[in-house]
Amino acid sequence: MKRIILASASPRRKELLALTGLKFTLDTSGYEEEMNSALDPRKLAKFLSLEKAKAVAGKYTNAVIIAADTFIVFKGKILGKPHTEKMARRMLSLLNGKIHSVITGFTILDTGDNRRLSKSVVTKVYLKRLTRKEIDAYVKSREPLDKAGGYAIQGLGSVIVKKIEGDYFNVIGLPLSALMDSLKRCRVHIL
Repeated sequence: MKRIILASASPRRKELLALTGLKFTLDTSGYEEEMNSALDPRKLAKFLSLEKAKAVAGKYTNAVIIAADTFIVFKGKILGKPHTEKMARRMLSLLNGKIHSVITGFTILDTGDNRRLSKSVVTKVYLKRLTRKEIDAYVKSREPLDKAGGYAIQGLGSVIVKKIEGDYFNVIGLPLSALMDSLKRCRVHIL
């Protein structure tokens, strides 16, 4: 079996891929994301994941590189990570009580036979209607600061999500079902 490389610094992606039992190595891409608004969000997610995969692929001669990129889309606008409490508060107020989409693009790049496959997965997320006090309390937890859209469905943010339509793991950052199907097409089998 070829060496599997997860081109990511995300601890959440590492945890998710580990759930599959797949043996892999981490190698961060260092790729500086450029949110090109000229691209459709699904195409942008695939493009960013491809660039991350290519940034790592040059280091390996016979490996399967997996890279992903996740962001939120609300009313056609892409929302990334807020990084500051003020931005997190603004982002959560914008999404408060509304529906948004979480898009993850992923790329599988086989450096041995130069095969590549890129896909995007969309999950709809419905947030509960929150009071200003609830938003402030959640922001003070600091959990929202490094999460796309300003919340973590797998953490305290689970209490602000009303429901989802689609892949739960996609909201965390790696759509496992679609990824496993794609890996199978690239001759990497889990089961």
